[in-house]
Amino acid sequence: MRTSKLLRVALVAGVLVVVLVLNLRPALAQPLPNLELRLSMTEEPGQVVGTLKLLLLLTFLALVPAILLLTTSFTRIIIVLSFVRSALATQQVPPNQVLIGLALFLTFFTMAPVYNQIKSQALDPYLAGQISQKEALDRGSRPLREFMYRQTREKDLALFIRMAGIPEPRTREDVPLYVLIPAFVLSELKTAFQMGFLIYIPFLIIDLVVASTLMAMGMFMVPPIMISLPFKLMLFVLVDGWYLVVKSLLESF
Repeated sequence: MRTSKLLRVALVAGVLVVVLVLNLRPALAQPLPNLELRLSMTEEPGQVVGTLKLLLLLTFLALVPAILLLTTSFTRIIIVLSFVRSALATQQVPPNQVLIGLALFLTFFTMAPVYNQIKSQALDPYLAGQISQKEALDRGSRPLREFMYRQTREKDLALFIRMAGIPEPRTREDVPLYVLIPAFVLSELKTAFQMGFLIYIPFLIIDLVVASTLMAMGMFMVPPIMISLPFKLMLFVLVDGWYLVVKSLLESF
């Protein structure tokens, strides 16, 4: 449970950072407080414990980017976009920077309702002094947990609950984050590969037709990829492929 609490703190802290950057940009023009970290000798155990807690929190904050990527729609989006590029066989076109940038903005778009709920239910009351830090963390994690639950398969969740050796939870709140997150990632991987398989089918048919035609014509020395690539690009452009892929990704959430 301590691991689940630390994961929750790091997770909500990262989400709050994103919300603050997106919604509190005018405040950045004001003077910012100065933070200093100093190491000094002490004879009081309480100060040592507080310092260790601070170092542990900073360590988890360093993992916030990875946690945010694995607890949002980014995993599914980037894998599907990578499948599209592989099916087209265009090597590094679009480049990785473009795919990652598109995946990030699509992630912000799909997660905007969740972040807005976190802001209205946890961040704003906490900044107004209406709720405590513990209650803010609890409220802030609920919308994100609900999002992950909607995308997580019961089979994957049951697997990690059984492997963790914890009692069968009665409610969703009883499932620890260290159990929910890997189950969510596993479900996202399966969904992304299913979508990638469907994307591959039409391009695979084009490759088979081109390869069979070349063999029938006796052109064994001509690489089929050189002939099939223009046809795949033409098909992808004619059907407005990027629109269909992005639409399917957004509707899958």
